[in-house]
Amino acid sequence: MAKINASYRKLAAGYLFPEIAKRTRAFSEANPDADILRLGIGDTTESLTPTIVDGLSQAVQSLGTPEGYSGYGDSEGIGALREGIAEMYAGTSIHADDIFVSDGAKSDSSNIQSIFSSDNVIAVQDPAYPVYVDSNVISGRTGNATEGVYDGLVYMPCTAENGFFPELPSQKVDIIYICSPNNPTGAVATHAQLQRFVDYAIENKAIIIFDSAYAVFIQDDSLPKTIYEIEGAEKCAIEISSFSKSVGFTGVRLGWTVVPDAVTCEDSEPGEIKKLWTRRQNTFFNGASNIVQAGGVAALNPAGKEEMKQLVSFYMENARIIREGLTKLGITAYGGDNAPYVWLKTPEGIGSWEFFDKLLEECHVVGTPGAGFGPAGEGYFRLSAFGHRANVEEAVKRISEQLKLG
Repeated sequence: MAKINASYRKLAAGYLFPEIAKRTRAFSEANPDADILRLGIGDTTESLTPTIVDGLSQAVQSLGTPEGYSGYGDSEGIGALREGIAEMYAGTSIHADDIFVSDGAKSDSSNIQSIFSSDNVIAVQDPAYPVYVDSNVISGRTGNATEGVYDGLVYMPCTAENGFFPELPSQKVDIIYICSPNNPTGAVATHAQLQRFVDYAIENKAIIIFDSAYAVFIQDDSLPKTIYEIEGAEKCAIEISSFSKSVGFTGVRLGWTVVPDAVTCEDSEPGEIKKLWTRRQNTFFNGASNIVQAGGVAALNPAGKEEMKQLVSFYMENARIIREGLTKLGITAYGGDNAPYVWLKTPEGIGSWEFFDKLLEECHVVGTPGAGFGPAGEGYFRLSAFGHRANVEEAVKRISEQLKLG
């Protein structure tokens, strides 16, 4: 008799972003003349840059010739791309053989769990990108949820009081999820803050899953862009990153995971975790599209990097416009200086989803309720800087003129 994975039934609600789309669609159907501006999902909006388009086009043309055609490639990724990504880690111990190319950070964030025991205790920043929690629920590592809080999951609250970076877990945990720059709060961990977690992980033989998908947006050079800038991180940390936001590959799909030889956990030797991840990828994954990987190579050549820099600057200017507009209204806002998200405190007495409805109804602007990222997100709201400039400016104008705060 076939049976389902009952852990799916534990999921507290629908995945956050489809729920936002559902509510937005219902409002649009009820108000067909409303011009809705979307600053909710962190989906890039600007077109691919010329260098990337050339790289993709050349790859397609090459596949149309007998000499240039290629079939299956290495599941770890093509050599030129792995070398290009490794250059981003210059000054650390990371080399090309540590790089595993994927179809995006989101899938790797959940797939990486398969090489670890199902009875590991999981700790997550709270609020956090929903896939960290939901994928562990599906994998059977939690109990049921009570008011959105899962039994057996260790929440590490990120609040205004601690600068939206958590304290160390008060108990022993096995796998720790950290995202910096953080989605949704926009906060960036300092060297000292990450060092405390690395030291904890080494002492407790734990693993840190470090999401650095937004590292390219860090403007302050004193802040770490990779966990491998931290002493000892190569012994305990796996880093996951992406081309999605840096060069607009949200729909193109390309990312990578870094698994150093030295990384170990309680019952493994150096090199074993890397071998397990290699085996997992060889078994379940045939590698990212060779066309897309050619686009990634192009993104990392000198011209591609310059275009990436310009694109990042564009989105960060959007973030500045949003944050300054909110601040002028007297709304407390965080982030937007080293990350493309602005994290705002909802007006007193208004919940996150209530504010979602209020912003949609009064301003026809879509954002993301903080409660959707975890219990500590209640009372906060995220606005994304990924948007056309005219739309961002219009959204801020509407909020300034139409949002009823009194």
